[in-house]
Amino acid sequence: MSELPPCPKCESPYTYEDGELLICPECAHEWSLTAGQIDANVVRDSNGTPLADGDTVSVIKDLKVKGSSAVVKVGTKVKGIRLVDGDHDIDCKIPGIGQMGLKSEFVKKVAE
Repeated sequence: MSELPPCPKCESPYTYEDGELLICPECAHEWSLTAGQIDANVVRDSNGTPLADGDTVSVIKDLKVKGSSAVVKVGTKVKGIRLVDGDHDIDCKIPGIGQMGLKSEFVKKVAE
């Protein structure tokens, strides 16, 4: 019998299978073993929508620019994003501010 991985949420070793899902009896977390492997490198916006290079996004929160007194205002549209590895997973050029990195959790995809 194959050994099941521990729960990704609470690290409990007592996981069990229920069809295609794995379930943790301690924290009730459910996940799919195959979905985690496929979606590992997908960058998603604040709503869970997958992002791709060249997308247009909108900022959902006022963001202070580190080392400057400038602020990226809510609703600022950023066109032609580029996805990169790292903590700030979006490289972009913001109108009026210039080149900077953003975290995908502070943007939402805009229909073009």
